[in-house]
Amino acid sequence: MDGGEGVSDGEWDFYWCDVGWLRENFDHIYMEEHVRICHFRNHYELTRKNFMVKNLKRFRKQLERESGRLEALKCDFFPKTFELPAEYHLFVEEFRRNPGITWIMKPVARSQGKGIFLFRKLKDIMDWRKDGSRSDEQKDELPVENYVAQRYIENPYLIGGRKFDLRVYVLVTSYIPLRAWLYRDGFARFSNTRFTLSSIDDQYIHLTNVAIQKTAPDYDPEKGCKWMIQQLRQYLTAKHGPTAVETLFQSMDNIFIKSLQSVQKIIINDKHCFELYGYDILLDEDLKPWLLEVNASPSLTASSQEDYDLKCRLLEDTLHVVDMEGSVEPTSFWHMSAVLSRHRQSSRLPPHQPPELPPHQPPELPPHQPPELQHPRPPVSSPLSRRILTGREKRVGGFDLMWNDGPVSRDDSQLDCISNGSFITNTHLGCINNRKKNLRQLMKVSSKKSSTTQ
Repeated sequence: MDGGEGVSDGEWDFYWCDVGWLRENFDHIYMEEHVRICHFRNHYELTRKNFMVKNLKRFRKQLERESGRLEALKCDFFPKTFELPAEYHLFVEEFRRNPGITWIMKPVARSQGKGIFLFRKLKDIMDWRKDGSRSDEQKDELPVENYVAQRYIENPYLIGGRKFDLRVYVLVTSYIPLRAWLYRDGFARFSNTRFTLSSIDDQYIHLTNVAIQKTAPDYDPEKGCKWMIQQLRQYLTAKHGPTAVETLFQSMDNIFIKSLQSVQKIIINDKHCFELYGYDILLDEDLKPWLLEVNASPSLTASSQEDYDLKCRLLEDTLHVVDMEGSVEPTSFWHMSAVLSRHRQSSRLPPHQPPELPPHQPPELPPHQPPELQHPRPPVSSPLSRRILTGREKRVGGFDLMWNDGPVSRDDSQLDCISNGSFITNTHLGCINNRKKNLRQLMKVSSKKSSTTQ
């Protein structure tokens, strides 16, 4: 399910809700053992910009205290950041120590690039001073929105002279113990205008959000502004060699794990909850990845057919990992499949690229029929009506298990290699996503086990 429609009667097994609904309803509903919902109740500890930085700073200090400075340096992947107005005076000290550099201001709880601007002068952020110059009445009448002031990455990696960032998907099914999956697909989002620091007011240069770029006067919807991450990895490998690119992607693995560990003891773990995070990563010219933010509700709106296909695969594989098939009756899963199909159709595609219906989909029924009846009910003997996963899988569709209460190795024989530095994490970001072959293998194994138990 998506949004708030149809959940008040309690007849649901799986709910793809927004964070607003979660905040208002989570503590006031009873959920059966098998029910799943797509957010942890205090997800904002990682997905609000100010909380994310606060938790990363705390975790870095903890690592330095417990494991030494070298281990703490593994958290050196986010730019210097201050929360305003609370840390205004600390920010001013840092600002004056480094005159002339560029800073970026971001509202802590907005998305799609809204409210973001760059600055080099303190006078541009006078509204965020914490100096007592405003009376209590003025503060009540016009409260200042919380922002983070973050050092701007002035040397981003450019392709064709344009800045880009990465959107990567991480699925967490449990925090205690921590169990995290990395999706093989993702994309790079490019700015529409060549990069320069001489014009810091031009959002088409500095902000890569699709919601902003598609409003550019010369934006071409047919070309779009995205590369699939496989295409980016091939480009970087051709230019810098496989060793440098493998090091880069391992550094991104470190970002995913360390950021999750920073909130592991804070997030309220709940067996009903999972979370599909959208990580935003920026590369600098030295191929160092920087964590910009983590999104609790990454956009599932498609900007092209390729984007639409990616997000449909992502949603389907998320359901495979969550593995509702073994937790609900076939009828319930049929309703959930119908909801997912409606979610797919709601992804808006450009007019010139209508989604193609799969050949097996039945013709649309008359309008008076309920939406669920426009989708076939899987037979009881279908693999969807029995549990597919054993809990020991290291790959499900396009997802690779990268952490299972400890690092997961690509090769089971490597488990003893962590200490000598030769351990290779079970991640394949930007590699071939032959998910259908993997899913067929899982179905095959499931069918064999089912036949032997009958």
